[in-house]
Amino acid sequence: MIAPTLNAYLAISVLLFAIGLLGVLIRRNVLVIFMCLELMLVASTIALVAYSRFNGTMDGNVFVFFILTVAAAEVAVGLAIIVALFRKRQTTAVQDLNTLKN
Repeated sequence: MIAPTLNAYLAISVLLFAIGLLGVLIRRNVLVIFMCLELMLVASTIALVAYSRFNGTMDGNVFVFFILTVAAAEVAVGLAIIVALFRKRQTTAVQDLNTLKN
């Protein structure tokens, strides 16, 4: 079996990031946009771990630890905000949530 190269890992990372970015720009549901943002975070962690592995250092792994910690906090706060918006407006469509009045 052929070992994957750094370029293979980076290609996967770029592909996942592009899918996440496309989802953020195109989708209209707040939950889907939130999941696409998380996909973009995962893509960046894959790139950091790949660089760390191929350089033989632990720097990228340390950054990934902090990214995952921040992502866990972001999920808790983000989902709480989405639930509060849904309770107030009865929708998760972005076009209906564009104003903060009332």
